[in-house]
Parts: sequence; structure tokens; C-alpha cells
Amino acid sequence: MRKLLNTLYITSPDSYLSRDGENVVVLVENKEKFRIPVHNIEGIVTFGYCGASPALFGLCAERNVSICFLTEHGRYWGRLAGPVRGNVLLRRKQYRMADNEKIALDLSCLFVAGKIANCRNVLQRAIRDHGTCVTVSTLEEAADLLYARQKQALTAKSLDTLRGIEGDAANIYFGVLNELIIAQKEDFSINGRTRRPPKDNVNTLLSFMYTILANEVQSALEVTGLDPYVGFLHTDRPGRPSLALDLMEEFRPYLADRLVLTLINRKQVNGKGFINRNESGVIMNEETRKEVISAWQKRKQEEILHPFLQERIQVGLLPYVQALLFARFIRGDLDNYPVFLMK
Repeated sequence: MRKLLNTLYITSPDSYLSRDGENVVVLVENKEKFRIPVHNIEGIVTFGYCGASPALFGLCAERNVSICFLTEHGRYWGRLAGPVRGNVLLRRKQYRMADNEKIALDLSCLFVAGKIANCRNVLQRAIRDHGTCVTVSTLEEAADLLYARQKQALTAKSLDTLRGIEGDAANIYFGVLNELIIAQKEDFSINGRTRRPPKDNVNTLLSFMYTILANEVQSALEVTGLDPYVGFLHTDRPGRPSLALDLMEEFRPYLADRLVLTLINRKQVNGKGFINRNESGVIMNEETRKEVISAWQKRKQEEILHPFLQERIQVGLLPYVQALLFARFIRGDLDNYPVFLMK
């Protein structure tokens, strides 16, 4: 099993990245603030990119360490990666399968059904853990509706129908998500999913975590040898990692939504850490962003029993494991892709 390495997050807009031998060095006002051997990291994520030396770019490309560039508010800018090292035969088969309408639909049904099942499990977990603090009847009704949508997703006859089912399920799920917020309700509430820009504190946290998660899944696909830009549910679009967006669907509720709810309910973030810029949406300040990243890093270190492999793995390896299983399916080693379903 692959070893889970660190991701280096650069949150200060005054930081400059440089190379010293085999080390990544972080400078602020020409003074060294941090260094780490390049072999100890698998990626660098920068917020409000200030600068990096060409030598650092070369080192990361040689060592297969990606650099992801986000705005200071967490919106994706772009990504630097080294030469493609994937198996060309694997990728060619991926392209052929993506062009096959039946295969594309069957896989898309699995992606969406897995996402809906995991959304339902989030609600059911809230009932088990916080039954005295939530409106159980409301969550049970929503869980039943999601189960019906899950079954419909598995039997959808077209991608358009499937997307309609997915949208309906999302409305049901986000329509009751406020029930799962049991602390700081005056500062954290959500009235449906809003993006580009997020209109409230909860949506800001969700968008931030989805961006981080998309980068992790894309990195996992590239390491596995798959092309993250050729998907099945998400159509091809220049610059969009469609397969990464496909595979991250099953992870959204388990890795992103649950972490956001934990941060709010445990008061690890608070309303003072958010700034409403009206038409530009709501953004996090640097301190809050650091707190979210710290919680994410700790979450990645936790261990779970993988439902398909029946092995204990670190949570941070889930994108890699699922990418590996997807590659095995593409090669024909598995009869179908085993979507990750949370317990």
C-alpha cells in the first residue's frame, strides 16, 4: 500500500518558495521560515500565490510533487505537474470506454448512487449520534427520499435523467443540512447549495473543502496512471479534470461535509472568521483557513476499515485507493468499480 505523505499548504501571501538541494524552502521577506525534504511531501497547495523559483518548479517536476495554485479565498487557479508517467495502454482504454455511451452511463449511475448513499448515511449518523438535538422525523423522511433516489440513479436510462435525479437528491440533502448544525446556529446556516461565489459561511466551508478534495483526487488519478481530464459523468471541457470530479462525488459527504459539520459543531471555527463581500460572496480569513487545513490534515491520519479491501487504511489514502480500484476496473481486473460507501 502506498505511504501517505504530507501536503504542504502555503497560506501566507508573503511566502516565496525556493529550492535548496533536495529541500523545499519557504521564505518570507527573504528570511527562511520553514523547510522540508522534497521526498517527504506529495504535493504543495498555495493560496494567493506570491512566487516560486524555477529551480523549485524543476525539483517538484522531477520528484512528481504537484503544485496547486488557489486564490487566497480557495478558488482553483491552476496546477503544475511533471511529465506524464502513466501507462499509455491504460489511458487508451480509458478513452475508449469514455466514448462508449453505455459504459459511461453505467459508471455515472454508480458515481451518483454512491454519492446519494453517502449523503443518506450522513443523515442517519446524525440521527444516531445527536437524536436528542435534531428533528429525527425530518431527517428520517429525507433519508427515505434519498434511498428512493439512490435506487432510481442505479436504473437511470440516460445521463440527462441521471443528472435530474442527482439534482433532486442534492436539494433534499442540502434542504435538511441545517438540522445537522447543532451549535452556533446564529452564524452558520445554509439555504441550499450556492457556489461561485458562496453566499453564506457554510457554503464557503463546503466550497473550500471541495476544492481541496478535487486536488487530492486529481493527484491520485495521475499517480495511478489515469487521465484525470477524461471523465464519464462530467463531460469533457478544456482545463476541467472531469474524471477527478466523477470520483470525488462519493467522497463529498464523507470527507468534506462531515468535516465541515464537525468544525462548526465543535466550535473550531466561528462567525468572526468569515467576511461577507456582498456580490463577491463570503470568504474566510487566514486564521480560519489555517484551522480548516489543520483539521483536514489530522482527519487524513485517521484509520478506517476499507469496505471493499477489508484492510485498515488512513483516510487520506482513500482517493488513491479508489483511483487504484478504478484503474483495475479499466484494465479488466474487476467486473465493476466498487464505489466507496461509508459506514
